[in-house]
Amino acid sequence: MARLIYPQVVEIDAAGRVVALSSPEKVFFEARGETKLDLVRYFLAVEQPVLRAIGGRPVLMERYPDGASGKSFFQKRVPKGAPAWLETAVVSTPNGTSSDALVVADIAHVVWAVNLGCLGFHAWPSRAADLAHADELRIDLDPQPGVTLAMVREAAAEARALLVEVGLEGFPKTTGRDGIHVYCRLEPRYDPYQVRAAAVAFARELERRRGDLITAQWWKEDRGRRVFCDFNQNAPHKTVFAAWGARPRPTGQVSMPFRWEDLEAVEPDAFSIATVPGLVAERGDPWEAIDARPGSLDLLLAWSERDLADGLMDAPWPPVYPKMPNESPRVSASRARKPPPEEADDG
Repeated sequence: MARLIYPQVVEIDAAGRVVALSSPEKVFFEARGETKLDLVRYFLAVEQPVLRAIGGRPVLMERYPDGASGKSFFQKRVPKGAPAWLETAVVSTPNGTSSDALVVADIAHVVWAVNLGCLGFHAWPSRAADLAHADELRIDLDPQPGVTLAMVREAAAEARALLVEVGLEGFPKTTGRDGIHVYCRLEPRYDPYQVRAAAVAFARELERRRGDLITAQWWKEDRGRRVFCDFNQNAPHKTVFAAWGARPRPTGQVSMPFRWEDLEAVEPDAFSIATVPGLVAERGDPWEAIDARPGSLDLLLAWSERDLADGLMDAPWPPVYPKMPNESPRVSASRARKPPPEEADDG
């Protein structure tokens, strides 16, 4: 509940704590005039699903202090002067720096972040209690130019079938834009390098089977009008926009979990902070069972070893990472084929 202290501050009861919310009437989403307080009420309405998705995980905060249409920035570190009760974890970045990141220990931590203008959270694939092991495989189905929603749905169905074949249970969500993510909980015994290797093997196998629809090609010029399975979303230290967060769009679209039986009817723009609480109240959390059966990557890792033995190099890593062993050249084929510039003629 919210209690008015004076016009620019309300107190929010959350997880047994009182969190002060400043400028509660500041408009965050212009289409319907939804405010910072409306966003807090949204998160309180989906408290249990949010905690099921990202509870106990460090998060990167994507802040929009002036609302979705304003300027934004990413904040890795909890700022000085934060409440003493906030839980944090020291996480690393690809370049070796570390930061004291917010951990979503309960819904009060979410409300505190919303007060800073955080619309959504980019979550680590590890829990704060065990940062050495990633317990999520994330399948990111990213539509390239010209790809339709129907094609993304078909790619998601292909991904699900392959996950079943390798013994993993996938839980899909919209991205809040035009793609689909599929998450698989894992037994907490794999380091992030192993998870990425499994993701590369998975993406390559999808491309082998449905190369007309899905691509594992890192370079944009090679993808064509296909759905890109972005394996590098599983790179170590990589965060991904989490379920239930709101995107910086005028109507507050939400990255919405859904059930496989609803795949053909999914319309990403229908899910917003205005519509999602009612859907959850009516149908429950589509990810309710996500932690029930954590899976194994052993078969995918065997496929990875097979591909390497067959002469395939590791797929390219993002440029922020150091050069990795057995990695493909970090240059597109077209640039690699360019002849060197001719020497100047001094004659």
